Formats: sequence, C-alpha cells, structure tokens
Amino acid sequence: MLPFTDPALRDAMRPAEPAEADTAVVIATSGSTGAPKGVLLSARALGASAEATHVRLGGPGHWLLATPAHYIGGLQVLVRSLLAGTTPALLTGQGFRPDDFAAAAAQLEGSPRYTALVPTQLVRLLDDGGAGLAAAKAFDAIVVGAAATSAALRERAADAGVRIVPAYGMSETASGCVYDGFPLDGVRVDVDGGRIRIAGDVLAHGYRLRPDLTAESFGDGWFTTSDRGVRHDDGRIEVLGRADDMINTGGVKVSANAIERCLGAQPGVRDACVVGLPDPEWGEAVVALVVPEGEPREADELRAAVRAELGAAATPKRVEYGAELPLRGPGKIDRAAVKARLLSGLGG
Repeated sequence: MLPFTDPALRDAMRPAEPAEADTAVVIATSGSTGAPKGVLLSARALGASAEATHVRLGGPGHWLLATPAHYIGGLQVLVRSLLAGTTPALLTGQGFRPDDFAAAAAQLEGSPRYTALVPTQLVRLLDDGGAGLAAAKAFDAIVVGAAATSAALRERAADAGVRIVPAYGMSETASGCVYDGFPLDGVRVDVDGGRIRIAGDVLAHGYRLRPDLTAESFGDGWFTTSDRGVRHDDGRIEVLGRADDMINTGGVKVSANAIERCLGAQPGVRDACVVGLPDPEWGEAVVALVVPEGEPREADELRAAVRAELGAAATPKRVEYGAELPLRGPGKIDRAAVKARLLSGLGG
C-alpha cells in the first residue's frame, strides 16, 4: 500500500501544504496503536543514522531493499546505499516470498552484504528452508527491526546460521538506533522513570503540522518514547514494551508485553498478542491471541505457564488461536485489529 492511499496516513502527511524547515522527508508512522503521524526528518538525521549503522555492522556495503521504501527501515536501506556508493538490489513482486528474496539477493555483487527485515519476513525464510534460507545465510548481517525480535526467533536464526542484528528504533530516530541492546555511536539513551529517552543527531525535529505533539515528545535535545525499558550495568538497553501496554485487571496492572514473551517462549507457540478487553467483573480481562507452531498447546497449559512465571493476575482469562497475527505497516502487530477479532469471539 502506498502512503497516500490510506486516508489516515494522508491526513497525517497533508502533502498539499509546504514542508517544515530543514525537512528532507516526511515519514508516516504505522499507526499500529493509534492515529498515524508525519515524522519530520532532516538530511542530517538520515545521514547520521546510515553512517552509524555502517560503523556498527563493519563498514559500508551492498544492500538489498526488502521492505517498502515509504517506511523508515526501507528508506534507510536506500540512504545507506547512497552513502556507500553502491547500487541496492530490489525485492519486487507482491508480498514476501522466499524464492523472490533469493532471486533479489543474487543481484548483489561484492561484499559485505546487508539487508533489513521485519521478524515476520525472517520467520518465513527460516520456515522455507530452501533457496530463501540459503540466501539469508549468505548475508554478513541482517538488521531485524520494526517489531520486537523474540528470544526464540533469535535462537532459530542462530541455529540456522543466519546472522541477525536485532534493532530498536522508530521513525522519530531515523530507523534503528540501538543494535542488539547497545546504542549506535553518537546516540544517547536514558531511562527516566522507566520511560526510554533518546538523543543524538539521528533525531527527527518534530511532527508534521502538530506543534502540540512535538512539544509533548521532543525537548532539550531529547525524544521521549512511548516505550518502557531498563539500562543494565553493562550499558545494554532492554525494551520492556510500550508504556500503554499495561492492562489493569482487577486493580492489578500487568504488562501485555511480559505475557507475550512468556507465551512466545512456550513450545508450540510461534507468536502471541495479548490485549485487555472490557470486562464487567475485572474491568479489563487479559486475553491472548496465539499463533501455534505445529499442534496447538492446550489453552490450560499456556495459562498455567503464565501463572507460574508472572502470577495469577497476568494469567489470560481466555486464549484464542489464529493462523497469523494481523499486521499494520512494516511488520507491526495491529493491536486494534486483534482486539476487534477477540471481541467478536474469533481468533482468526
């Protein structure tokens, strides 16, 4: 889908009005948890991100564009290629197919070889086990971003010989700015009251025609994210989930992200999304939509695993199953769509 075919994105971008000063590009956020916004990025921010990425990965290289260029992850593949003086290979066709990925990767000449994927694409390559997986193993690094990379997915990639670099970032930071837990050169990350804040040349300078939202999130050289996190003694940043993913059930606040990680670590679970649904007794009921791996685990077994690790309040009142999780934008879970499915009583 192109950016302006979605009315919400078109409203956020308002292309007919002049761009704000020092703006090289306006990137629309995915709107996975709310209304999308237009993020203002300067050439300096884009370049700083691209250069810091190359430093972290091992030098400028040859890139394969495998995600849409109107999202920041795809756009940065083009910026990195431009700064490296190399011509990117392009993944064409509808959807993401491992054979198409392999054909596009074969266009690359020289090394090092890089690409950027979302977790869903990586899973498809690992599941394929054929030409797509063989092509993935030939990359010097695959940056995986846009959504969290689970511990189970990291392990699968390592076992398959695929070199991935999980990245944390967003449009407001000109793509990933924390690689495998550690900030890129020139990026500062602070955890203030549990909320992750980011500073550095990679930052956007606000939101398109929304000075109110800009003032809320940007100030004194810092961008305050919507994510919770913790800084470990070795400087590693661990992202715990969104600040608004807390579910208040029976007066107890539990983290949807923590429950998702617990479920995702169970045998027979490929993916999971947890939301709070209105409930007359609990206020919000914890409900999970699970994508099984092979034969589905019994719901009671999954609920028992969550109870053992996180306690009774975090235990899902209901577990539904679906073939896949609904996505929006570059591989982000569409939580509004998950809620709509679960409210209708259908997993997928």
